[in-house]
Amino acid sequence: MDFGKAFSFVFEDDTWLKKIILGGIIAIIPIVDFALLGWMLEIGRRVAGGEAEVLPGWEDFGTYFIRGLKAFVVSFVYALPILILELCPLTLSLLSGQNNNGMGAAASLISLLVSCVVFLYSIFYAFVLPAALMRFTMASDSIGAGLAFGEAITMVKDYLSAYLIVFLGSLIVEAVIAPIGLIACIIGILFTFPYAAAVEGHLYGQAYAEATGGLATAGSPPPPAPADWNG
Repeated sequence: MDFGKAFSFVFEDDTWLKKIILGGIIAIIPIVDFALLGWMLEIGRRVAGGEAEVLPGWEDFGTYFIRGLKAFVVSFVYALPILILELCPLTLSLLSGQNNNGMGAAASLISLLVSCVVFLYSIFYAFVLPAALMRFTMASDSIGAGLAFGEAITMVKDYLSAYLIVFLGSLIVEAVIAPIGLIACIIGILFTFPYAAAVEGHLYGQAYAEATGGLATAGSPPPPAPADWNG
């Protein structure tokens, strides 16, 4: 994988500023911003398919919006364990506050344990979701392909080094680049949010291409797992 390419490819496009600014405007509009996620995955699809023009324009906004909406559904399902786990200590805390019967200590202990589990699952989520979203995208936006948990997990397990690079790139994007946009307010967001999405999309596409043994055919379904994937 070419880590640096993910951060530099945007500027190789002659109309990159127009595409990025349009993406930034879309990113700050609620609901409409689903299209930015679809646009990000379009970058991944193009990288995985070896297409020459990697940075998409916004002519296919409708396609990106629907793709982003479906991708959100996939992401939400993967995030459900986190949401459910976080409800447990909240419920116990409310009960202990109402009854005042010594449940406070138990609620605190359970809350600590749940926090540890949530932390571990969050790392798992950060590794597996990119594989799941690319499977979804390359299968003509099939939610079923995205929710094939076993296949996504196996892909990450067998190409862990590639998905470690994706994880590190996403960490840089979310911990460094995105906050810069927030500090710089509207002008910063118009650039950093779509740029961050573009970087992540490129990394997703590279990892998918490596995990599938080379460049995938654009729009094709995920290839069958190699024999050694099943042990």
